[in-house]
Order: sequence, then C-alpha cells, then structure tokens
Amino acid sequence: MPSVLVTGGAGFIGSHVAEVFLERGYNVDILDNFSSGRRENVNPRMRVHEHDIRSTEAAQLVKETPYDVIVHLAAQIDVRKSVADPVMDASINVGGTLNLIESLRQSGRGQRTRFVFSSTGGALYGDFVDPPNVENYSKDPESPYGIAKLSVEYYLAYYARVHGMDTAAVRYSNVYGPRQDPHGEAGVVAIFCGRVLDGRPLTVFGDGSQTRDYVFVGDVAEATALAGTHSLPRPERLDARAFNIGTGVETSVTELARVLRRVAKSEVAVEHLPKRPGEQQRSVVSIAKAGSLLGWRPRFSLEEGLARTYAYFAERQGSSRDKGATKSSAGAGAGARQ
Repeated sequence: MPSVLVTGGAGFIGSHVAEVFLERGYNVDILDNFSSGRRENVNPRMRVHEHDIRSTEAAQLVKETPYDVIVHLAAQIDVRKSVADPVMDASINVGGTLNLIESLRQSGRGQRTRFVFSSTGGALYGDFVDPPNVENYSKDPESPYGIAKLSVEYYLAYYARVHGMDTAAVRYSNVYGPRQDPHGEAGVVAIFCGRVLDGRPLTVFGDGSQTRDYVFVGDVAEATALAGTHSLPRPERLDARAFNIGTGVETSVTELARVLRRVAKSEVAVEHLPKRPGEQQRSVVSIAKAGSLLGWRPRFSLEEGLARTYAYFAERQGSSRDKGATKSSAGAGAGARQ
C-alpha cells in the first residue's frame, strides 16, 4: 500500500489533503507540532508524529521512512507576523523545509519520493504584473512570507536539477473552507463567517474594491493530491513543476461580503476602515497549466463554497452552545445538591 507524509496534516488545508490520500488507499502519516493544528481534524486511521519541522526527530522520520509522497504544508502563514519577525518566519518556512528535503536527499530516496511544497500564488508575484498571474511571470514578493516561499521554490529547483529529486510546488490563491481559523488574520472568509454568526458588522479595509481569487479547500486538496501523484514534466526551470491553484475568478471583498450575507440570510452591516498600507490590490491566478498537465479544475463555485463553509461554522457554534448549556445545567444541579 502506498504511503504519504502530510506535514501540517492537522491544520486547515493539510487535514483535507490527508483525507483525500486516505480515500485513495494510502497509508497516511501526519507530522504536526499542533501549534495551530487540531487533533479533532485527524482521522484515527492516520498515524501522528508530533514534532516541529525544524527538529531532529522530523529529519529522522523523513530519513528513515520510505514514503511515496511527502506533502509539505506545515508553515508560518501570517504575513503580518513575517513582517514583524522575518527571522522567525525564515527559520520555519525556509529552515524547516530544508531540514526535511535535505533529510530526504540523504536517505537516497529523493528520486523515488515526490516532494510537494505548498507555495503561494497571491504573495509570490506582487503588484507588478497584470493578473491573472501565470506561473512563469516575474516574481517580486513584498513580504518576508512571500520571499521565504520563493526561496524554497529555488531550493526545490536546485535539488531537482542537481540531485535529481522529484519535486513540485502548488501555488495556492486564497483558500477558504471548513476548519479554517476564524480568529486569525489569514482567512477573511472564516473571519466573516464568525462575525455573521455573532451578528457583528463585517469589517472591510478601504473601499472594498481589492480583489482575491477565493478557492474552496476541497478543490485545493484534490489539486494537491494530483500534484503528488500525477506524471510531471522534467524539472528544467523554476516554474516547470509549479502549478497555480485557484479559480481564475477575481472577486472583490465587497462582492465576497455580499454573497456571504446572501447565503447566510443575514443583514449584518458592512463597516469600512482605512485602507491598510502595502495591501495588494489585485490578485487572481491563471489555472490553465493545472488544467492541462494535472487534469484539474475547481468544482465549487464561490456561492456553493461559501454556503458549505458557513454551514460548518454555524454547526460548530451551535454545538458549542449546546455543550455550554449542558455544562451550565450540570453545574446548577451539582450546586442544588450541596
């Protein structure tokens, strides 16, 4: 039976990727330090290794286990944190990745194990190209986060060309869906869902005309699995084995808020705050290459994806309230008996 290691496999995207491989008959191992991943996201049929990707234990796992595929999703994902502490960001996103891929090289299995790296399609190209961004566009990231992702892609190209290793990169646009953290800053959809459920206004920075390419996590997981298993061209140049994963559809924040309020049947207000300095104004990727070489197309429209995402968060909030009510009742009963 084939095997896969998913780093960050207890997290938002990683847990969905792990489930796709499990459904396809793979033995699935998860490498996660649970700094943000959640144990409830992990199927009990998966084996968990609780280590940091920078650790000697993680290196040893990769060196000693003959995986058919390694999907590397564990990362520091907050752009603002990367700006505040670029050394920390690089230690995880560059140093942690090198720890894994160098261990794979040392194992002697680098030519037989497909190493798939989750890169970024939003932060990689910057505002200096006209969307939709194509894989071979010039790259000029404006944050330490984007710089780290691009640096890793250069390392992957080096390992492929010089050491013959089997590498690929998937450049995600703005991924959303169930299990996303509604309390962070990386996912506006999750944040908006939380605000709608709490009856709070949706906060939009600037006039709301800034655009993103919002892609549902289920589609992203399918694309990532294909990148890990599909035959690929020779890794001759940096972009040869890189794939934009999005929808090719440009959606403004204002439109996102409108569609979400419609599917949620909500009339919460939209409030505008001052534009954030340095925020990218337009971001959408071309997905033609993923279609032609991987045979992949997104299946979920924005409306359907938002409806599924909102239903997930609504169910979680309802379950939390039910548990709270049960605890309160139990507490009252205990108090009455005293």
